[in-house]
Amino acid sequence: MNVMTDLLPSSSGAPTHAAGSATPLIEVRGLGKRFGDVEVLRGVNLEIARSEVVCIIGPSGSGKSTLLRCLAALETYDEGEVLIEGQLLGYSERNGRRMRATAAEINRVRRNVGMVFQQFNLWPHMTALGNVMEALVRVRGLPHDEARRRAGAMLETVGLSHKGDAYPAKLSGGQQQRVAIARALAMEPHIMLFDEPTSALDPELVGEVLQVMKQLARDGMTMAVVTHEMGFAAQVADKVVFIDQGRIAVQGNPREVFHDASHPRLRQFLQNYFDRNAFWTRGEDTSPSTA
Repeated sequence: MNVMTDLLPSSSGAPTHAAGSATPLIEVRGLGKRFGDVEVLRGVNLEIARSEVVCIIGPSGSGKSTLLRCLAALETYDEGEVLIEGQLLGYSERNGRRMRATAAEINRVRRNVGMVFQQFNLWPHMTALGNVMEALVRVRGLPHDEARRRAGAMLETVGLSHKGDAYPAKLSGGQQQRVAIARALAMEPHIMLFDEPTSALDPELVGEVLQVMKQLARDGMTMAVVTHEMGFAAQVADKVVFIDQGRIAVQGNPREVFHDASHPRLRQFLQNYFDRNAFWTRGEDTSPSTA
């Protein structure tokens, strides 16, 4: 038995929601990032097409989250380019020289990018509805009634229409993360970035968040997801990207990455991961050492 195959959907190839446009929504060219003397990202090239779901996997410290933060301009990259819908993010050309962009310029380019973090970052003094409404009122300038209507619709999308009046302290971790997703969706992003959105959750709460993300994928939302949920990546991704030591070592559809991969570092990573996580769909331990 090949346990990697067990992760994959029964049909071959990428999921049916695969990219619907030849023009990349996000294009990364030769991306480099350093923290002092430590080179975190090195020559990263990546394209994400409209309606494509890209899952980014790799060992701790490989640069996965840093890459995602560069795509949202939460980190300043040192080399290369990040293009969002054809516009350079983080820098601008002035008098023939590349200069750090102003905050207004950065916000204009990333206005259609939403991000969900490991931690929920909800305002504790606001209800779930208030958390979703806040940016609609303060950033988008919507009238209170319109913001409330849109926030309610987003909570319904994530299955929490009945929790609009609840404060974060009264919500489970999974519910708080779904509120965070609703808050990002309310801004009507063209792409959603997820940075290990289930890593802070108790195991029994992971499924409810992944179900929301799977529905977003079915609805055609463009998504880049840093994840340690290999089953989710295998079932939902159009493309899986494996990062090791700041470089993209392997990228391809789930079958290529999880079943047919010949790259030794990827195979070592997957073997170690599977040895630690016996969670196969039929509910029995079929890790490589016992299969």
